[in-house]
Amino acid sequence: MKDLKLRPDPEIRVRDYKIGCIGAGMIMAECHLAAYKQAGFPVVAIASRTKNRAAEVAQKWDISRVHDTPSDLIADPEVEIVDIAYPPDQQPALIREALRTPHVKAILAQKPLALSLAEAQALRDEAASAGKPLSVNQNMRYDQSMQVLKQLLNAGVLGDPVFAQIDMHAIPHWQGFLEDYDRLTLSNMSVHHLDVLRFLFGDPDEVTSLTRTDPRTRFDHTDGIVVTTLRFPSGLMALSLEDVWSGPREDGYEDDQHITWRVEGTRGVAKGTIGWPTGAASTLSYASSEATDRAWVTPGWQTMWFPHAFIGVMEQLQFALRSGSEPALNVADNVKTMALVEAAYASIDAGRTVKFNDFLDS
Repeated sequence: MKDLKLRPDPEIRVRDYKIGCIGAGMIMAECHLAAYKQAGFPVVAIASRTKNRAAEVAQKWDISRVHDTPSDLIADPEVEIVDIAYPPDQQPALIREALRTPHVKAILAQKPLALSLAEAQALRDEAASAGKPLSVNQNMRYDQSMQVLKQLLNAGVLGDPVFAQIDMHAIPHWQGFLEDYDRLTLSNMSVHHLDVLRFLFGDPDEVTSLTRTDPRTRFDHTDGIVVTTLRFPSGLMALSLEDVWSGPREDGYEDDQHITWRVEGTRGVAKGTIGWPTGAASTLSYASSEATDRAWVTPGWQTMWFPHAFIGVMEQLQFALRSGSEPALNVADNVKTMALVEAAYASIDAGRTVKFNDFLDS
């Protein structure tokens, strides 16, 4: 059996840059800040839409300064990295403000980066002109099962990928601000899965998406349940399913929400679960005709996607600053994920397969 040194969580190489956090909702309060506390990343300030809410979160995580507004936080000379967890219609203005501020060295933004592909492309170009790293929080790449799967693929343990699938039957929490947008699941849930498929396999050639509305979601929307098929240059086919209905949930209904994934290659198979619907760690098992003598192997870990993956997200940006390299989660790469989401919407609208390259700019 081949000895593989698999790492479910990345090494923390840098923890020196002072972080200012904009936003005090669940994703910041329970994921970003919990991860940063565990990793020892210095958070020096916080601001949000309401100062009282920011003050509550600051007290929980021992953050010394609470600013009245996000602009005040960006102007704080101690803040070196601006970490934004704000709605995507308001995020671009904050990014631009941070890009103009001399003492801000880097920015971590949420996905989706903006409400349109064109504005995401503009932010990419403005960050390049400012010479500042702009990173986008595609945190599923740092889910432990996805990190290990990527290592198995890179090591050739599975051979050439033939088929891949992410199969979600779970109910997301739709933030209230999404009621004002005309896009739902693809932009806010599928974006995790489509991005991680790009992380694992590169860019596809073709995109085909189908959708129907979700009976549980009470506000107007077009994309509820979504099924997207990708065809890659190698011939690999990948399926991303987001069943946000997941069946009725009346009192007494036995909950079976889950997310599973599977990758089949010419020399092996890997399969696993994503743990967030049940608050458990993600899992992975693999069997390879060469690396495991055809036996199933199941590595284990104690960390979880939420909150531990957010350590890797912030660490990769700090490492990029220290080393002068491109962030692993760089904005130019994220614009390609946004282009993939745009291609999926176009496929739905046209009722046919579309070419991914048609949505990429120069």
